[in-house]
Amino acid sequence: MRTARTRPALRRRPHRPLRAAAVVAVACLGLAACSSDEGGGDEPAAEGPGSQKVSKGATIDATWPLTGLSVTGSESAAQDHPVMVVKMDNTPSSAPQRGLGSADLVVEELVEGGVTRLAAFYYSDIPGTVGPVRSMRASDIGIVAPADAAVVTSGAAPVTLQRVRGAGITFFSEGAKGFFRDNSRAAPYNLFTDLAATTTLVEGEEARPDDYLPWGEAEDLPKGKPATSLAADFGSHTTTWSHGPKGWTNTNSFAAADDRFPADTVLVLRVQVGDAGYRDPAGNPVPETKLEGKGQALLFHDGRVVSGQWSKATLEAPLALSVRGKKLTVPAGRTWVELVPAASGAVSYSR
Repeated sequence: MRTARTRPALRRRPHRPLRAAAVVAVACLGLAACSSDEGGGDEPAAEGPGSQKVSKGATIDATWPLTGLSVTGSESAAQDHPVMVVKMDNTPSSAPQRGLGSADLVVEELVEGGVTRLAAFYYSDIPGTVGPVRSMRASDIGIVAPADAAVVTSGAAPVTLQRVRGAGITFFSEGAKGFFRDNSRAAPYNLFTDLAATTTLVEGEEARPDDYLPWGEAEDLPKGKPATSLAADFGSHTTTWSHGPKGWTNTNSFAAADDRFPADTVLVLRVQVGDAGYRDPAGNPVPETKLEGKGQALLFHDGRVVSGQWSKATLEAPLALSVRGKKLTVPAGRTWVELVPAASGAVSYSR
C-alpha cells in the first residue's frame, strides 16, 4: 500500500504535461547513445463515470478506466497517480518479459524492421519490476494521449523527443527513480523499472482518468462470426492468438507462462502507416502509425469476431467504434489492441 501524500492537483483536459516530483530523467540525446534503440478531514473520492447513486446516498463502485470492470471492495477508481504506460520490447531478446500479466491494457505497434513494440498500460495495479523497457516513437502520441498517461521509456530520437514534449506528454527514462539494469541480460534488452517506485515521481490529486475504450456488455455485441484463432501480421513479426475457456491467449508471447497478458478481447485496428522521416542506427526507416482518422476494426471476443469501423478525430481524441453506423462497445475486461498496418500488414482468423 502506498502511503498518503499531499500533492498539487493533477491538471486534466485540455491535455497538458503532468507535473513531476523529480526532474524528468536523462533521455537519449542521439541515436547512437541508445544501444540500437531509437534514440532517448478526509474528502470523498472522486466518482468515475460508471458510478451510480442509490438509496441513502450510497454509491455503487465505479469502473476502472482501462478495463471497464467494476471496482471492488474498498478500492477506488480515483487513484493518486495517472495511467502509466511502459514501452516494452517485443522480440525474442526480450524473453522473458516481466510485468505484462499485471497490465490493464496493451497496445501493439509497428516499429522499424517489421517487428513490434508494446505499450503496456497500468492503472488499477502498479506492479514492481516491468520490462525490458525500450524507446518511444512518434506513434505513441496517439496511443497514450487519450489517457493523459505518463510514459516509461529508455528514451527516443531527438526528433521524437521534440514531438512528444510538444504534445504535452510526461515521460521518465533511465536515471529516474526505479530504473535499473539487469546484468544477466544483454543490452539494450536489460533495462527494467520498478514501476511502483517510478510512479511516485508523478504528482497529482486522486482523479479517475477518462475511459480509454467505449466499454459495454458482451450481450450488446452483434452476433458476428465464429473465430477461435487469430494472426496479426506486421511484416517480420506475426502475433498469434487462440481462444479458450479463459479468453484469448497470445500463443507466441515472449512473457513467462505465468506472466502473460490475459486478454478477454483482442481489438484489431487497421491503421495507416507513414514514414517518421529518419532512420534507426541500423539504417532502417522508422515507421509512424497514424492513430487518427478512420479504418476497419475487428473485435474478437468469446470465440467470435465482429467487423466494424474505428474513428479518432485527433491524436488526443478517444477511440470510437461502430457497426453500420451504430455505436459498437468493447465488453468490459482486459483488452489487447493490435495496430496492424492497412497496406503492408495482414489479419487472418478461423473458427
